[in-house]
Amino acid sequence: MLGKGGTPLEEFEEAARKFLARDDRRVDPRRYRAVIDSLDGDFSAVARDAQTAGEHLVAGNISAASWIARTCGMSISSAADRVCVGEQLESLPKVAAALGSGEISFQSASALCHLRERLGENLHGFDEEEMLGYAREYSVFELRKLCRVAWHVANPDGFFNEAEADFSRRYLHISQLSDGMYAVDGQMDPVSGAAFKTAAEALAQRKGPEDDRKHSQRMVDAVGELAMHAMDQGTLPRRHGVKPHINLTMTLEGLKNELGAPPADLDLSLPISTRTAERLACDCTMSRVLLADSMVIDVGRTTRTVSAPMRRALRVRDKGCRFPGCDRQVSWTSPHHIVFWARGGPNNLPNMVLLCFFHHRLVHEGGWQVIKAGREFKFLPPERVVMRRARGPGKRWAA
Repeated sequence: MLGKGGTPLEEFEEAARKFLARDDRRVDPRRYRAVIDSLDGDFSAVARDAQTAGEHLVAGNISAASWIARTCGMSISSAADRVCVGEQLESLPKVAAALGSGEISFQSASALCHLRERLGENLHGFDEEEMLGYAREYSVFELRKLCRVAWHVANPDGFFNEAEADFSRRYLHISQLSDGMYAVDGQMDPVSGAAFKTAAEALAQRKGPEDDRKHSQRMVDAVGELAMHAMDQGTLPRRHGVKPHINLTMTLEGLKNELGAPPADLDLSLPISTRTAERLACDCTMSRVLLADSMVIDVGRTTRTVSAPMRRALRVRDKGCRFPGCDRQVSWTSPHHIVFWARGGPNNLPNMVLLCFFHHRLVHEGGWQVIKAGREFKFLPPERVVMRRARGPGKRWAA
């Protein structure tokens, strides 16, 4: 224990160690957070004092934020936030008192301080009592939105300049991982982000009781469906004189799903499963390439597995995804061969059905089976899959 003469910081450190070593871990999260926020406010005042004293210059740093970030193990943005709060709280005694007493959070106080800093010469539009009332009433998200509205009202040009600076920070990185999956990281401007989110969420609704995907998984599938739909429509700009598409490369043995056949390659990259390859091959443009000793000796003509007249007939008959309860329109579907064409299935209308992106995958990779019963189609889950006889000899599983 500290004796008499310990500094306030040393006394606080001792009290904090005692609190953290407590046996009873139960504590009121709201009160606990209020204490942490009040300390964050006090730290901001200390950061401001250090800036005023020029301690960062003595240490050889250009800005106080960079010095605090390095000294305290913080990010530059977090350190700059504390310096701003410390500076503005000097002129906002009511906000400082509310932060210290736990009435408002540090993030709410930070939103008010940054607004006041932005206003600059337009401080006449900042009413501390009124803004403090909003901080007590609204969530941090709502308060930040309100502060942006106030910023735009007070200085439209400044708001525009800041928005343009934010726009320049947009980026998107798509990289393939060692297991074939893709990692996506990015940041979008408000307009593009809102459009992207709206389009993805429109396709990410749960499809029915058979849809056990989490929302995050449905959103990823929606992005994939958007991309596949855009390529299927054929309206994307051409690259090197060719419409954008993905390439699937597989051997004849792999196409027939023969034992020991090598897997298919997607875009000459990592291999994919035979079931996924069959789904993509249900509706594709196919070219035969004949090899001898790894040398190309012949390239056949390009043909479609589903002809244009057959596709029109399917659209007229099915009018959309035929899975019960699915609302996908015909333009968002693709043909599925009930018995896969490479395993003896006929390439005719009775052997085809239109399915959306999700239900097409559910049939191939998910193990569901499609059975034609008269003019209708029945869909059996994996635990009820039955054997059926294909047109060719022997019994085979339906695709």
